[in-house]
Parts: sequence; structure tokens; C-alpha cells
Amino acid sequence: MSDKDTGRGVRLTLPAGGRRMFGGIVGIAVLGMAVLAVLGGWISLTQKVESEEVAVRQVYFGPNKGVHTELYGPGLHVVIPGYEKLHVFPRDLQVLDLNDGEVEWVQSGGSFPEDYKVAPSIRIQTSEGYQVTVDVTVLFRVVDPYAVVTKVGGGRIYETKVVGRRADKILRQALGRLDAEDFYDDHRRMVAAENARTDLQKDLAEWGVQVFAVLLRDYVYDARYQEAIEQRKIQDQSVFKNKAEAIAASREAEKNRTLAEGRANIAVEIERGRSEVRKINADADLYYRQRLAEGDLQVALAEAEGTRLENAALQQAGASNMVGLKMAEALDGTQVIVVSTTGPGSVNPLDLERLIQGW
Repeated sequence: MSDKDTGRGVRLTLPAGGRRMFGGIVGIAVLGMAVLAVLGGWISLTQKVESEEVAVRQVYFGPNKGVHTELYGPGLHVVIPGYEKLHVFPRDLQVLDLNDGEVEWVQSGGSFPEDYKVAPSIRIQTSEGYQVTVDVTVLFRVVDPYAVVTKVGGGRIYETKVVGRRADKILRQALGRLDAEDFYDDHRRMVAAENARTDLQKDLAEWGVQVFAVLLRDYVYDARYQEAIEQRKIQDQSVFKNKAEAIAASREAEKNRTLAEGRANIAVEIERGRSEVRKINADADLYYRQRLAEGDLQVALAEAEGTRLENAALQQAGASNMVGLKMAEALDGTQVIVVSTTGPGSVNPLDLERLIQGW
């Protein structure tokens, strides 16, 4: 490498190998810059729509100028800066909470998610002229982004410019039809909330917004009326309590009467059972005695029949032999005397008649 003065300054001369290395570095740098430029251009020409979002395209000039009705779902979409724009809106439920406490919390530095907006509570003038402060929650979502962009504008301006203002107005009208005490009635309060939702839905439909629910979360009367109504409710509750106690006492008396009747019926049935047992025992004893008497009668009849048959047998031929046998049995064990049974003076022990005559 050498320096040569040309009169115009110093010129740096590199060897051939150095020139090639320098050229390679410059080429890589140029390529890297080109890649970065392409990536930067691609990023600047695309816009991402999240999974819970939807978008509409607006062209600023040219033959396609205006807001297009076509919807763009989640993903990357080519957008030429200065020529067109994608207006992105959430597709999920959004919350508008009209609550003084939450407004104060936000003003003191608190924050909520982007899809949760707060506004002051509603002050309602009831039909009797009393003021009621009501906390209300409105659930809604964007269903027609084209209508929102063309009638309201892009971004989330629709939340305050349309939903918030229209909700405050319509809720005042719908809930203002209630009497002061109607807020204590669950049914009337829920009917009023549903009527408010219906009215608000009809009003916001043309703005591309759908209302899912209107929820009355809390209500507070002014201090003067609050105290009066609480005292009245306490009196009403006392009356209801006394009525309930009277009804409970009558129910208790009815229960005791029913229990007494039940016990009496049980005692009657027990005594009836015992009578049945005694009757069954008496019938059994009678049956036993009858069968026993019948048995004794049969035995007596059999014995009499035996005696009759025995007497009849003794009257038949050969009965004397039987008598002799009986007498032999009777004389068993006595002293034996031998007498002659033949010739003069003979004795025939079986001739009872002669023996009797001789005695």
C-alpha cells in the first residue's frame, strides 16, 4: 500500500486481495440493508387483526374511495399507508359501567381493561319527585363495523359518543317510570331493566351496536326519603312478622291436635288388637276344651263298649274256661292243695257251680 500525492489530496491504494475483501463486506452490508428495507416496508404495509377483532377497510382516494362493507377477520392484511386504513373493532362483549365509585377509582389513578368503560351513576327523578341514584351495567358489542365507521367514526369513540350518551338518556326514561318503592320490588325492577334494554337495543341498532343486557346493580335514595322508606319497611316487616307468628301458632296448634288424634287412634287400635288377642285365646281355649271333652267321651264310649263286649263274651260257650283262667290268675301265689278229681269225693275245680253250692 502506498500514498501518492496528486495535488488533490492523499489517495489510498489497496492491494488486490484487500480490494476483494472490502468489496465483500460492502456487498453484505448492502444486502443486509436491502433485507431490512424490505422487512420494514412489509411491516409498514401490513396491519394485524387480533383473534377477537374485526376490521373494515377505508380508501382515501381513487376509484375505490370510501368505506368498504367487506369485513376482515384475524390475521395480517396488506395496507398501503396514506392510501387506505383498516378500522379495527372488538368482536367480544364490551362493558359500560355507570358507577360513581369506579369513576372515582379511575380518577385516583386506577385503570380497567380496554373493553371496560366507566361513567357516572344515573340520577333518576321518580314519578313522585324523589331522586334515586342507580348503578347500572350495560353489556354490548359491535355487530356492524361499517355502520359504526360511517355514522360515528373509527376507533373507540362510539363508546362515549353513542353508547354512553344514548344509555344515559334511555335509562333515565325507562327507570324514571318507576315509583320510589318500586325499586324494592324485584319483579318490577327486573321488568324495568328489560324494558330499558329493549329500548336501548332499538336505539343503538342503527349505529351497528347490539345490547345484550342491562343490569341494575345498586340504587340509593336521597337521605330524607331513604330514612322514611326504611322506617316504613320496618313497620311492614313487623306486620308481616306478627302475621307469620300468628300463622305459625295456628299451625303449631293444628300439629298438636293432629298428634293427639294420632295418639288416640293408636291407643284405640292397640286396645282393639288386645281384644282380638283375648278373643282368639278364648276361642282357642274353648276349642281345646271341646276337643278334650270329645276325647273323654270317645274314651268312655270305648271303655263301655269294651265292657259290653267283655260281658257278651262271658255269656258265650267256653266262658267258664275264661273265668277259670281268671281265677287261676287271682289264685296265683296261694298254697296249693291236691284233691282227687276222680272217684267218689272227687272235686272238679272248674265246676264253679258245685263249689258254690258246697260252700
